[in-house]
Amino acid sequence: MVRYLMKKNLDRLIDHAKEVYEKAYAPYSNFKVGSSILDEQNNIHVGCNVENAAYPSGSCAEEQAIGSMVADGGKVIKDIVVIGKSDELITPCGACRQRIREFCSKDTKIHICDIDRGYLKSFSLDELLSHSFGPENL
Repeated sequence: MVRYLMKKNLDRLIDHAKEVYEKAYAPYSNFKVGSSILDEQNNIHVGCNVENAAYPSGSCAEEQAIGSMVADGGKVIKDIVVIGKSDELITPCGACRQRIREFCSKDTKIHICDIDRGYLKSFSLDELLSHSFGPENL
C-alpha cells in the first residue's frame, strides 16, 4: 500500500525544518541544514547541523532530528524533510541515510527542500540507499 503525505502535513514539516535551519550552528562551513521528522504518532521532531572546530565531532541535522524523535518516544519515521541552501539537491549523507534506515521502511519518503525555493523533490529511502542493511538483516 502506498501512503501519500497530505500537502498540509508536508507544509508543516517544511515550516518546522525552515525554522530549525535558522538555528543551525555552522560557523566554519556556513552550510546550514535543517531537518524535521513525522513519526508514527504524527509528532514532529526537528534537528539542525552542529559543527565543531574538530570537524569529525560535528553532527548532521537528520542525526539530531532522529535523536529528538527517540528521546520523545518516537520509534518510526513516517516522513522526513531535509532543507538547506544550494544550487544542487541537498540529500542526506551516507551515514544519515543509514541512520534513517534504522527507523523506517524502504518506502519512507525523504523530501528535499531549499530554503529559498521550497520543496524540490521526494525520494524513497530505497532510491537513496538501495539494497540497504537494516535490523532485519541481523
